[in-house]
Amino acid sequence: MVETGQWDRAQFVGRRTAIGCVALEITQRCNLDCSACYLSEHSQAVKDLPLDEVFRRIDMIHDAYGSDVDVQITGGDPTLRKADELVAIVRRISDRGMRPALFTNGIRATRALLTRLVDAGLIDVAFHVDLTQGRRGYASEAELNELRLAYIERARELPLAVYFNTTVFDGNVDQIPDVVAFFARHSDVVRLVSFQPVAQTGRGTLGQRSSIATNAVIRQIEKGVGTSITFDTAHVGHTRCNRYAMTFIANGRAYDALDHKPLYNALLARTAKIRFDRKQPRRAVVTFLRCLALNPDIVARASWWFACKLWRMKYDLIAARGRVNKLSFFIHNFMDACELDPERIKACVFMAVTQDGPVSMCLFNARRDTSILRPVHLQDADGERFWNPLSGEVTKGEPMITTPEVGTRRLAKVEALEGRSDAAR
Repeated sequence: MVETGQWDRAQFVGRRTAIGCVALEITQRCNLDCSACYLSEHSQAVKDLPLDEVFRRIDMIHDAYGSDVDVQITGGDPTLRKADELVAIVRRISDRGMRPALFTNGIRATRALLTRLVDAGLIDVAFHVDLTQGRRGYASEAELNELRLAYIERARELPLAVYFNTTVFDGNVDQIPDVVAFFARHSDVVRLVSFQPVAQTGRGTLGQRSSIATNAVIRQIEKGVGTSITFDTAHVGHTRCNRYAMTFIANGRAYDALDHKPLYNALLARTAKIRFDRKQPRRAVVTFLRCLALNPDIVARASWWFACKLWRMKYDLIAARGRVNKLSFFIHNFMDACELDPERIKACVFMAVTQDGPVSMCLFNARRDTSILRPVHLQDADGERFWNPLSGEVTKGEPMITTPEVGTRRLAKVEALEGRSDAAR
């Protein structure tokens, strides 16, 4: 953060956590064929990683960043793995003191499965739903709200933080206000909504990168909530990568929660070591109130702002019988595979773990085949054994991998493939 000029009083990463999150891909298989897919053309041919190798990568995340880190269990779609294996993966992450999150398109994320995963330690579930997925019977984002509601009901009353991901492209940017308004109406369950402008990477078929800018997405979000909200107060990693805003929802209306930057900076400094329970909102509120009790000077500084906020919300608070929900918005601007910015790579806070350790997610997506087609050197007492990602077989020596694009070569020699990728670009 310091080297890239991103360190300031509002920077979240480096204070509350060592990294934003780490993606743990446990399968390359998927049951949808999204037009904005970040997987490669070879992904569907790759077998699921052995469970022991998944566990080793979980331990690598812990070794790199410690226990206080979010681990996104993803793919492909992670629910395509055997349920018992998925439960074991969640439990392993939880046992290591980290926070497991499930990232899924929701098709196989049944109530029964979510319940089992919660029992194993799942903290968050993020459902990816949008028009790029080509789901049959849905012609607009507004129509997809029916499916989103079904997923919300699956998770309702489970001790989970529920998120939704939406890819933004030319075909749905004008419909984002409908999506945002829907989430505001269901903020009793939904905690955070992530919007991701489409990037030209992977096997997606949308072609050239959309001209959609971050500010255009912000304007559409503001239309959806019916008010202006601040995306410049809280910083999460590089400002060209991530933008964050938080609102209070009362009686279906949104109120900006981060419109006092000095107050936010002071609270961030005082709460850096405090962990809030994302599974239980009431516990999080109690924790926050206890923190305020220990910082009377912050209370004094916040009193006028808080009183003004309550006054503006008074009618909605009465109508909602005092019930207020928190709804956050996150915009993640992934990079095109051929337009990687070294500064943003260095300041990346959204990592993907490989057999060699965590790397920037944008870099990983740009060179995915280098990682997923590389034989895995098994770490055990039986000597030089390798797992073949295309056959799933374990051999004594390093296997030869053949693909239509790269021919026969030892893909374990990462330098060779990276040199080829550089030349192509």
